[in-house]
Amino acid sequence: LRALGGEALWPPPAWLMRQAGRYLPEYRQVRANAGDFITLCTTPELAAEVTLQPIRRFGMEGAILFSDILMVPWALGQPLRFAEGEGPLLEPLRDAEAIAALDPAKLVARVAPILETVARVREGLATEAPRTTLIGFAGGCFTVACYMLEGRGSKEFAAARGLAYADPALFGRLIRTLQDATVEYLVAQAEAGAEALMLFDSWAGMLSPSQFRRWVIEPTAAITRALHRRCPGIPLIGFPRLAGPLLADYAARAGVDATAMDTSMDPRWAAQAVPPTMALQGNLDPQALVAGGAALEAEARSILAAMRGRPYVFNLGHGIVPQTPPEHVTALMRILRSA
Repeated sequence: LRALGGEALWPPPAWLMRQAGRYLPEYRQVRANAGDFITLCTTPELAAEVTLQPIRRFGMEGAILFSDILMVPWALGQPLRFAEGEGPLLEPLRDAEAIAALDPAKLVARVAPILETVARVREGLATEAPRTTLIGFAGGCFTVACYMLEGRGSKEFAAARGLAYADPALFGRLIRTLQDATVEYLVAQAEAGAEALMLFDSWAGMLSPSQFRRWVIEPTAAITRALHRRCPGIPLIGFPRLAGPLLADYAARAGVDATAMDTSMDPRWAAQAVPPTMALQGNLDPQALVAGGAALEAEARSILAAMRGRPYVFNLGHGIVPQTPPEHVTALMRILRSA
C-alpha cells in the first residue's frame, strides 16, 4: 500500500499474477475436490484457501483474490462455462437484444459468494500475514467485451474489434454496461475488505491508438473517478497489456494510482515515460521464472535496477504458467529480498 501510494521502498514489495494456481500441488488438490472452475470461484472456503496458499508458502506482500475476470458477465446473466483444454466458453452476444438482456440488477446477489471470499481472506491475512495487502480485481471493459462478443478466447477477437468500428454506438452500450457493473463489483470488493484493486485489460494492445484511447483509457478513467469518489484511499492498479508507447498516455489520462507493465515493456523506458510519483508494477517474463537459475536472477536484477528509486511493486509481466517449479518462486523471493 505504501508503494502504491507513491513511496519508493527498497527492497520493493512483490506479488505474482496468477500466484494462486495450477503450478502449486496444494492448489491442484483443492481444484480436484471442487469439481468445475465456477464452483471453485464461488465456494468461499475453497477460493479463500487457494488465495492464501501462496502467501503461506512464499510470503508475498500482496494476495490477489482467486477469481476470474469473466465472473462479471456471468453475474450479468451471460451463460459461462470452463472447458478443460479450451478455457472459457460463453454464449456469444450477437445483437442489440442480447446486450439489452444483460441484467445489472443480478450482479451484487450473484457475486455474493466472491465477496464472502474477500472477507474470509482479509480475516485470514489478519491472523496469518498482517503485512500482506489483499488485492481485489476485475477485467477491463474492452477485454471483457472481447470474450462476451467472441464467446471464447481468440488470437484476433475480430467480433469485438469489428463491432467497435462498424457500430460504435452498440459497442459503446456494452462498454457502458460493463463500466457500471465493474464499478459496482469493485466497490463491493472494497467494502468486503479488499485494500487495493486491479483492472486487467489483457487485450488492450490489440487496438489502434484512437480505439485504445476510446475503449481502454476513457472507460478506465470513468471507473477510476467513480472508485475514487466512492472508495477514497483505495488504490487502483491499471494493466493495459501490450500498450507499448501508449502506456504513457494511459498513465497520464486513465486516473489509476499505479500502472502495470507487461513482459514486452522496457522498464527503463517506462521509468522515464510514467510520472515519477506513480507506482509501476511488473514485469518479469513468466518463462524466466520457469527457467530459473542464472537467467531468472539476471532478468530480475535488470528490472530491479531500472526501478530503483521510484514507487514500484515487483511482479510478472503476465500470469504465472502451470509448468513453473514452485522452488523457482522461492528463489525469486530470495533474490528480491536480498536486493
